[in-house]
Parts: sequence; C-alpha cells; structure tokens
Amino acid sequence: MCYLKFFIFALILVSILRKCKSIDDYSDDVLGLIAFKAEIIDPLSHLSSWNQDDISPCSWKFITCNPATGRVTELALVGLSLSGKVGRGLEKVQNLQVLNLAHNNLAGKLNPELSLLSNLKKLNLSHNDLSGGIPPSLISSGSIKFLDLSKNSLSGPVPEETFLSCSSLRVLSLSGNNFQGPIPNSLSQCAILNHLNLSKNRFSGTPSFGTGLWLLARIRTLDLSHNALSGSLPNGVSGLPYLKELFLQGNHFSGALPFDIGLCSHLVKLDLSNNLFTESLPVSFSGLSSLSYLNLANNVLTGDFPEWVGKLNRLEYLDISGNGLTGILPTSIGNLGSLSYVSLSGNSLSGKIPESLIYSSNLSVVRLRGNKFNGSIPEGLFELGLTQIDLSRNQLNGSIPPGSSRLFETLESMDLSANGLTGDIPAEIGLFSKLRYLNLSWNNFETRMPLQLGYFENLTVLDLRNGAFHGSIPGDICNSGSFEILQLDGNSLTDSIPEDIGKCSSLYLLTMSHNDLRGFIPRSMSLLKKLKILKLDDNELSGEIPQELGELENLLAVNISYNRLQGRLPSGGIFPSLQQSSLEGNLGICSPFLKGPCKMNVPKPLVLDPYSYGNQMGDHEGGSISSKRSKHHKFLSVSAIIAILAAVLISVGVLVISLLNISARRRTQFVSNALESCSSSSRSTRRLSVGKLVWFDSKIAPGWVVNPESLLNKAADIGKGVFGTVYKASLGEEGRYLAIKSLVVSNTVHHPEDFDREVRVLGKARHPNLVSVKGYYWTPELQLLVTEYVPNGSLQDKLQESSTSGPLLSWSKRFKILVGTAKGLAHLHHSFRPPIVHYNIKPSNILLDDEFNPKVSDFGLTRIVAKLDKKVMSNRFQSALGYVAPELACQSLRVNEKCDVYGFGVLILELVTGRRPIEYGDDNVLILNEEVKVMLEEGNVLDCVDQNMGEFPEEEVLPVLKLALVCTSQIPSSRPSMAEVIQILHVIKTPLPRRMEAY
Repeated sequence: MCYLKFFIFALILVSILRKCKSIDDYSDDVLGLIAFKAEIIDPLSHLSSWNQDDISPCSWKFITCNPATGRVTELALVGLSLSGKVGRGLEKVQNLQVLNLAHNNLAGKLNPELSLLSNLKKLNLSHNDLSGGIPPSLISSGSIKFLDLSKNSLSGPVPEETFLSCSSLRVLSLSGNNFQGPIPNSLSQCAILNHLNLSKNRFSGTPSFGTGLWLLARIRTLDLSHNALSGSLPNGVSGLPYLKELFLQGNHFSGALPFDIGLCSHLVKLDLSNNLFTESLPVSFSGLSSLSYLNLANNVLTGDFPEWVGKLNRLEYLDISGNGLTGILPTSIGNLGSLSYVSLSGNSLSGKIPESLIYSSNLSVVRLRGNKFNGSIPEGLFELGLTQIDLSRNQLNGSIPPGSSRLFETLESMDLSANGLTGDIPAEIGLFSKLRYLNLSWNNFETRMPLQLGYFENLTVLDLRNGAFHGSIPGDICNSGSFEILQLDGNSLTDSIPEDIGKCSSLYLLTMSHNDLRGFIPRSMSLLKKLKILKLDDNELSGEIPQELGELENLLAVNISYNRLQGRLPSGGIFPSLQQSSLEGNLGICSPFLKGPCKMNVPKPLVLDPYSYGNQMGDHEGGSISSKRSKHHKFLSVSAIIAILAAVLISVGVLVISLLNISARRRTQFVSNALESCSSSSRSTRRLSVGKLVWFDSKIAPGWVVNPESLLNKAADIGKGVFGTVYKASLGEEGRYLAIKSLVVSNTVHHPEDFDREVRVLGKARHPNLVSVKGYYWTPELQLLVTEYVPNGSLQDKLQESSTSGPLLSWSKRFKILVGTAKGLAHLHHSFRPPIVHYNIKPSNILLDDEFNPKVSDFGLTRIVAKLDKKVMSNRFQSALGYVAPELACQSLRVNEKCDVYGFGVLILELVTGRRPIEYGDDNVLILNEEVKVMLEEGNVLDCVDQNMGEFPEEEVLPVLKLALVCTSQIPSSRPSMAEVIQILHVIKTPLPRRMEAY
C-alpha cells in the first residue's frame, strides 16, 4: 500500500515538473517574440495581439504552433509594412522552423544569431532593405533548406566559407542585391541544391563551371543573369540531367555556345541573350524537345538560320534578334504550332517570308525588322490573332494585305516602315480598335492619305513620313483624341492644316514638314497643352503665327522655317529664343536672330492720297499740280525712309544701352548684395543680420573671409546655366580661384535654416570627380554658392573643339571621362541616404581639370531650389533636351537615381559618336539612342563612332555602346545602378589576358 502511494506521488510530481518545464518553454517563446517586436516598427498595428502577459503565443496573429508541443514553429509577417531591424529576440524561439519576413521595410545587417536556430529550415527575408554581407554561419548551421535574401541592399563579396557546409540547402536566392567579386567555388558543395538565383548583382570574373556549377547534379533552375560575368562556357552542362531553366543573359560571356547544351533533354527555358557569344548555333540544339523558351538575342552569332528549328515543336518563345545570321527563313518554322512570339530582327536574313509561318496559329508577336526579306507580305499572316507585327527595314513590296476580323480584335502595334510597299491602304485598317502604334513611313504608296484615321479609338503614334501620300489631311484626324505622336513629314499633302487639330489634346510631337500645306497656322494649336516638339518647316504656310501659341508652356522645340510666314513672333514660351535655323526662309518674321525684313500685317490706312489719281484730271493746271504733288510725295517718301531708318538705329542703340545698363546694374547689385553683411562696420546692425556667409573649407585665407571685396571686385562672368550665372573670382593668392554661382531662383528659399541644411549636405559630397562646395552666402533676396574652380572648361567645350578641327579628344581621354563621371555619380547615389540625384546630366555640367579628369558640377541644386517655378522647369528641360529620362519628361517629376543613369547613357552616346542626342534633319527628328540601337541591330554600329577621335579599340567601344543602350532603357528598372556601371566599365577596360589571370 505504501509503495502504491509513493508511485502515485511520483507520477504527480513528474507531471508537475513537466508542466513547469512546458510553461518555461512557452515563456521563452513569449519573451523572444516580445523582444523581437520591441525592435520592430509596426505602423499599422498588425502585431497588437502580441501580449507579453500571455502564457503562450499560439493564439497570436501570424504565429503557427506545433499542436503536440505548443511551441512556435512558424512566424510569417509578409507584406505588413514593418520597419526596424531583426533583433536577437528570435534566439529564444528555438523550435522555429519557418521565418518569413518578406516584403517589408526592415533594415540593418543580417543577424548572425539566426544561425543559432538549429531547427530553422526556411528563411525568407526578401524584398526588404537589409545591408552588409552574409554571415557564413547562417548557411553553415546545416539545417536551412530554403534561403531567400533577394531584393535587399546586401553587398560585398560572398566568402568561400559561406557554402562549405550546405548539405541541406535546396533553394538559394541572392537576386537583386549588390554582391560583387567572384562566385564562390564552394557552391559545388551544395549537393542537393535545386534552385540557384544569383541574378541582378555585380558578380564578376569567369565562374568555375567545370569544377563548380556544372557539378550541381540536382540543379533545376540556374540563374546568373544581369551580372558582369565573363569568359566562355565550357562543355559539361549535359552533366545536369534535371536542369530545366538556364538564365545567363546580361553578362559578358563570349566564345562559342557549349555543344552539349542540346543534350539537356529536360531544358524548358534557355536565355543567353545580351552577351558576346560567337560562331553558329550548335546542331545539338535540335535535341531540346522540351524547350518552350529560347532567347539568344543581342550576341554575335553567325551562320545560316538553322533548318532544324522546326524540330523544337514545343517552342512558344523564340528570340534570336540582334545577331549576324544569314540565309533564308526555312519553311520548317511552320512546324512550331505552339509558337506565340518570334523575333528575328537585326540579322541579315533574306528571301521571302515563308507562307508556312501562318501555320503557327498561336502567333501573337512577329518581329522581322532590319533584315533583307523581299517579296510580298503573306496574306495569311494578317489572318492570325497578332498583337504586334514589325516587318520594317526590309525590302518588301506589293500592297498591305487586308486584315481579318480576328486581327481587328487583337492588333496593338504595326510597323511596316522602310520597305517598298505600294497601293492603297486597306479600308479595314480603320477597324483595328486596339491599335496603338502605326508606322507606314518610308514606303511608296502613291495614294491619298488614309481617310479612316478618324476611326482609331486608341492610336497614340501615327508615323506616315515619306510615304508618298498626297491630298489633304482628313478633318476628323483627331476624333479619337488619343494621339501622342503624329508625323506626316515628307509627303505631298496640300490644303490647310485642319482647325480640328486642337482636338489632339494628348499630342507632344507634331511634325508636318516638307509638304505643300497652305493657309494659316490654326489658332486651335494653342489647345495642345502637352505639345513639346512642333515642326512645320518647308511648306507654304502664310500669315502671322498665332500669338496664343506662346502660351504652350511645355513646348521645347519649334521649326517654322521656309514658309511664307511674316509678322511678330508670339511673345511667350520658346518663341522669343528661336534661332535663325528655325525661322529663316520666310517672307518677313520679326526676330532679333534674323537679318532679313520684318513685315507686319498692319491694316491699310483709310485716307488715300487724292493726288495718286492725277491722270484723271483733265486740265493742264491739274496736271502741273499733280506733277508737283508727285515730286513732293517722292521727297516725303525718301524722308520717311530716312526717318524710319533713323528710328530703327536709335531703337537699336537704346536697346543695346539698356541691356548694358541692366547687365551693369545686375553686376553692381551682385557685388553690393554680397558685401552687405560682411563689409565695413558703418553698416547698421539690422543689415548685418540679414546676410549669412558660411565656409566649409578651413584652407581659405581668414583675411579673405573677413573682407571678400577684393575677390568680388575682380569677379568675371564665365557662364550662365539653368540655375544661374557663374563668376570666376581670385582667391587673393597666385593662381588660385573660386567659382561663385548666383542662383537664378532667389525667392524660393525663405529660411536660412533650410538653405543651410541642404547646402551642408552638398558640402559633404567630397570626391575627386565632384566639384567641391566651399561655402555659401544667403540673404532673402540673394543666394550665392561658392565652389572650386575647374580650369579646363566643360566637356561640351571640348566636344565642340574636336568637331571643328580642334585638338583630338582621344578614346583614352573619353573613356577616362566616362569612368570618372560614373564614379562621381555613384558617390552621390550610394554614399548618401536619401541619395543625391543630379537630375541634369549633360556635357556642359562635366568640367575637366588640366589632366582631363572629370568633375561633375551643379549636383544637388534641385535640393536647394525646391520650389521651381514653371519657367525654370521648362528652361531646364529645354537645356537638357535629349538627356531627360522619359519617366521624368513625360509623366511626373519624381526624381530617382535611374534618371541620372539615363542621362549618363546619353552622355556615353554623345562622347562616342560626337553627335547631339537630338538632331533635326531635313525630313525628321533624329534621336541618337534610337539610331545607335538600329545600327547595332544591323551590325554596323561602329560606323557611328566619331571620326575626330582617331583610332579606337573596337573591343572597348562596342560594349561601351551596348552599355549606353542599357542605361537609356525606357524602363527605369532595366537600367543598371551607377555602381554596376563602374564595374562594367572596369571589365571592358581590362585586357582579356589580365581578366583571365585575375579570375
């Protein structure tokens, strides 16, 4: 009996102890999660149910517990707008198996203590703002199967020891960070890795495929795209029997494609685009029977287009554009019954477009631009449900086939430009209700302008330039109101411009030059509030230019030369500053830039000279009087002419003197205002308190700071910009100068604290490739910015000198300027939070020292002048025309770093080609990046290189041009960061043998 009582007591005691231990375990989970919450900012109170007084956290939101043990096994806080950092509290939650904090705003470094969670199998911290490197212990703990750190700000090299113990890892994604250096060879230790994504980083060098990546026998997805990797791909990929997706696009891989890649029979997606692969396509590709996606675009592949393409019967997406393929397009392409997208643009394919292509009944996109196809367009092609068709820049002839009802419902874009098409435009074209882009330019239709243009409901771009169209412009052309670009240049259009042109309220580009248009410029054009470019040159337009056009605030470029226009220009907008080339060849436009006559349409006086009809008087006396009057009239006419000339000369003299007086007064006011707060003690205390003079550079002589009069009295005007006038001033020492910018918008910053805060940020931007800010002077009426003086002028000056038989700007100097400019911009973007965005990258803002080292100037001025008025904003766009990123110029004024990347890309193009980003030809507007892109597709891009540069290495210039086109991508997210640009430039400059040695 005693033994029985003792046994029952023992059971009760054990039960109590277990319960106490369980409570302690619960307490660890509660304490750990509460500590974790304490370092998290939860603006929407998603974690309000987390109460530290609870015994167990299993009832809390976003928590999953093991029902048997009551311990927390999963924490999922996805997309809750959380910020803060991942603290050490989670160390207590020892049974945690899944931690998912994706799509938040968490910052700070990766917590190495996460490796102490011995049961953690899945860790997802993607889409946050984490920084620093990867703690090697995080993966070497040995339990993690799934690790996703993509879309953060992680950086630095990935150490080799990171993957020495990764035997359990199955999924790894480091995509969208800033990792650099080589890909660790230790990745081959991850024997059961299924998915590896290292894309969109800055990894460089030649990966060890043969001894590393090709050894991942279980790999299914391998993504190394959009890095700076180089070298060739060795054979051995066939050793990956489970490989389904291989993405290597956007690197610098070169050489021939691996022969055995065609032996990966399970491969579904293969993207090797935007590299430097050469030679012909391996025949083994015909064995990729499971392949549905093949992208080999923008390489240097050669040889005939393969006949075996018809064997890839599961292919849905085919892009081999931008290569050097020759031969004909085989009829076997019609065997691809699943094909929905085909792009073969930018090759040298010839022959006819095969009729068999119509058997690919699922086709949605057909792009054959820039080849040598001839013959007529297969009629059956226009019976498919296409959304895009681009057959431009070929040698096609015949007429445009009529479209089917299926095509009416689907077609969104059609480009048939630069062929030899003839005949009428099919009436059915007006039924394309979804059509947004239509380009029929540079053909030989010899027909009337299509009358069905008014039927288009969604058409935004219509290009009919040089299409041999005649007749009048349809009056209902703007019925849809959706046009953004309308180009009718180089035809034989007659009659007047329709008054209803004002209904095209979305237009920002309108060109009608080189036609036979007559009559007046419609006043309704003043309703085109979004219009940026207007070209009406080489017509027969007459009368005066409507004054209302001066109210178009967005108008950046106008050409009305070689018409019959006369009279005064509109007083507002861009018109007062139009140059001679935009106005010449008219009857008499009044402009200070024209030397010809100025004819005003002044109404004739009502009182006529009665003596002008002397021949009606019958007697001799009357005739005598008439003769006298006639002589007197002639005398008065001469005197009137003299008086008019004198008046003109006096007016010009008064105007010149007034301008000189204004300039002198501005200069005097500049000096007096600048000295207002720091000159003699005779000034009143109230005036001394108005001005504020601050210096960031302690090396400036104290005597000069106390009395800047000696400096400012000798200041010389050296240039004007969008933000103000720049003066060169002596520092008082032999050969030392400063630059002083008087900001043009002087009434937008009313508080010295705001001005001081913003300028001090700029003062901290010290870098060899940035113009350093030395200090500032502030009053409510005047703000001066003092910077270092750069002696060798701007890049714009040097480009102009080089183009006018001046000293050669060699390739080495140009490349040096590119690298230095990139480094300066990268410092602004990556060393400050928030980043400093320049916003106005162009050659005139790149200054050069005596060694041709570039220094970026005028950075951060948008921070100082935060409330720009419309005039200044319009002037900035006008001065940077061609450099403005499309998302900035056409949509909103939101500033981000990718705007600078776009401007830098245009800067590359201008440096390499020696041409302006936008040029106005006889027949059209030439946009430099579009021209270079076309020439790259056609394989003759080196023809656009500036001849004044002298000899240049093709192996450097070609990838630099490709980099420029990537930087000027229309999609901001597709542009690289400036840090990535620097890495790419270094890879381009490094000689190939040294690259191989380095890696």
